[in-house]
Order: sequence, then C-alpha cells, then structure tokens
Amino acid sequence: MSLEPVLARLDAELPAATERLLDLLRIPSVSTDPANKADCERAADWLVADLRSIGVAAEKRPTTGHPMVVGHVEGDGPHLLFYGHYDVQPVDPIDLWDRDPFDPQVQDTAAGPVIRGRGSSDDKGQLMTFVEACRAWKAEYGSLPCSITFFFEGEEESGSPSLIPFMKENADELKADIALICDTGLFDSTTPAIITMLRGMLGEELTIKAASRDLHSGMYGGVAANPIRVLSGIIAGLHDETGRVTVPGFYDGVPEMSNEIIAQWDDLKFDHTAFLNSVGLSEPSGETGRRPLEMIWSRPTCEVNGIWGGYTGDGFKTVLPADAHAKISFRLVGTQDPHKIRENFRAHVSAQLPPDVEVEFRGHGASPASQMSIEDPAFDKARQALSDEWPLPAAYVGCGGSIPIAGYFKSILGMDAMLVGFGKDDDQIHSPNEKYDVDSFHKGMRSWARILDALTR
Repeated sequence: MSLEPVLARLDAELPAATERLLDLLRIPSVSTDPANKADCERAADWLVADLRSIGVAAEKRPTTGHPMVVGHVEGDGPHLLFYGHYDVQPVDPIDLWDRDPFDPQVQDTAAGPVIRGRGSSDDKGQLMTFVEACRAWKAEYGSLPCSITFFFEGEEESGSPSLIPFMKENADELKADIALICDTGLFDSTTPAIITMLRGMLGEELTIKAASRDLHSGMYGGVAANPIRVLSGIIAGLHDETGRVTVPGFYDGVPEMSNEIIAQWDDLKFDHTAFLNSVGLSEPSGETGRRPLEMIWSRPTCEVNGIWGGYTGDGFKTVLPADAHAKISFRLVGTQDPHKIRENFRAHVSAQLPPDVEVEFRGHGASPASQMSIEDPAFDKARQALSDEWPLPAAYVGCGGSIPIAGYFKSILGMDAMLVGFGKDDDQIHSPNEKYDVDSFHKGMRSWARILDALTR
C-alpha cells in the first residue's frame, strides 16, 4: 500500500476533519466536576460512534468513574495500542476567556490559524490526529495497515482513579507490541520529538503543630515555639548551597546521562535565556554545574508548591499560629523509589523538630520515573517518519513532567510506550484561551499516517 494517497486524502479532507474536532470540542467533558458527568458520557459515546464509522469494533466500558472507550481492529503486522484522553480541564477563570470555551472556532492569528477552545490541544485535538490518519487509511484501502487497539480515558485530568483497576482487569485485551501516546508536544515549532524519559512524581503535605491555640505574640513571642519558623527552617534546609537536595538517600538510583545523549541535547540548541525570559526570569537556578535542559529532563527536584499559616487577611494580626502547612513535590528520575524517598523525607523532617512541636504528613501520589528503550526498531522507524514530515529532524528528548500512563503500560501490560505529540508551548493548556494550531493538527495527522506506514513495512 502506498502512503501518498493517504497523505493526499488528509490534505483534501482537512476542513472536514477540523469540523469533526470542533464537534467533539463542543462537549464540555470536564471530568473533575460532577455536574459534567453526563457530558463525559456523551463524549465517550461520540468517540464510539466515530470509531465505528471507520470500521473499529468500539465500545463504551463502564468504570466506577467516567467510562473508558476501547476499540479493536484486526490486521497483519504489529499490534499497536493508541492511548488518548477525552476529558478536559475546568475552564475557570471564565472571565479570562475571549469566547465561550465550549463554542470552539478556527481563528486567524499572526502565527497562522488556530483551533480555539477547551481541549483543543489537551487532548482532543491530539487524539483526533491519530483517528483521522486511520480514517484516511480506511477510506483509501478499505482497512487499516495493522492491528490497532484504541484506548481512550475519561479521567486523566482528575487523577485517573479508574485507570489502574481497569488496566489490570483487562490486561489480556489491552496488551500490544507497543503503546502510542499522543498527550505530548513538539520540541519547538519545527522540531518533532519522541519522548524517551519521563520524570516520576511524589507529593507530600506536612502540618507543623505547636501550641494548642494561636498565641498573642506580645505575651508568648520569643518563648513559645512558632510553627511557621520551624517549617521555614526545614524548607530552607531541603537544598544545600549547590542546589542539591539534602534528604538522605535522595540520589539513590539517579543516573548520569551518556555523553551521546548530552551531545544530542546540545545539538537542539535550547535557548534557556529565551525560555526563562518568557516568564520574567533571567538566570537558571537549580544544581550548580548542570545544563538547563539536563535539569529539566534528567535531574530530580524538590520544590515547595505552597506554604501557609497564621493570619493572612487584610490588615495585621500579631499571632503565633498553632500550626503551619506546606505542600512539597519531588520530580523523580531513573530508578528512584518514591516510597523510599517518602519514608526518608518524613524521617528527615521529624528529626529536626524541637521540643513541643509535632508534624503530621499527608501523601499525594507516588509514581516512579519512566524510561523507554529505544533499542526497539520501532523507535528509529518512527523518528525517521517524523523527520520526513517536519522541517527539522525528529529528536529523542526527555520530559520534565510526569505522564503516569507510560509507566503503567510498562508495569501492568509489560510494553514500552512511544510518546509523540504535536502541541506547542504556547497552546495554553489548562489555561484560558487554549488553542491548537491548525498546522499542528494537519501535520499531526500526516505524521501518524507516516508512522503507521513505517511501522508496518
């Protein structure tokens, strides 16, 4: 089967594909809000119907939360699993949107036309790039080029509470040769990327307690323990003067990147000055002696995400608070064990408490890092396919964020995942006025068609 007719059909039917995406974007499938439960059902139904229209045996599967969409096509060659999610983030603050977030529209901008609306980039637009590539294959040849399992989730934006149980219960059905994940982006506007490493995530919330009630600072100041001062000291000591994390055993399992990988990353010519300038900063922070891109992709972190205590309202209230709170997250790499780090962190904090002070901990998730093996020839085939479509060659890159599904495919289903997406840094995902470039949508469809062709030859 020749690829060229498939690409030509994708070019010709871009307007129709865009209309289908706009139709899906009109469904307010906000998974975190119980008021949108029926909308999540409706989005799942829409996808089932659309997959069936191209010959996929698709079903809506119930869970304790929002449904999964699972579909299968039998064919020759490799068996691929494609994952995406149909749920979207809440739209608040609504007053910062230029238009109704669920009344999507193609808008002209200085950088070219964009599809504006909640979910356009994260992840409905990305999900539909693959579906449209399959639609074109089906229209041209009457079948898809290989066996494909479609797996669409409805709770990714709300912590995926049903995902692990569903995957374990349906492991035999979902297993494939490799998983494809679209919930990612380009390295830059002209350089496609395949993510080969993802940082893991550990969240901790701690409450420091001292006196039985808030105290008058004139009567008790200087003699009574102040939880905010204790907490501040603990937080200040989480890094040494070189930026390294001081929690015992924290760097166990942290690998050094090979010279070859570092050289490839250097070739990307990442402009860290522009990256920081775009958010009002100028100088890299973090570990001394580490490249900025290295710190984002391959080094672990400890960050304070929130801190509060005492009186924070208008005016002034001179109190020593009875308690103080902080939320701290750790991004993990290599084989760092999140559960061991949690244990060590809690012991590290507890050892620093003065008399009359105690601490309570609350965990918020713990997932290890993921690293894909690019020894599988599928990775090089996909990289070449992407390079054929985009102006610059595709690169193997890391990702500073965490995409737990990639790790679950490995730990539950025993298969590697290939992360390929076409979002851009300025897509404003999770923010007002989210958009997806029409060019990203168009070239994303063509890219998946090329990848399907490459993987089935």
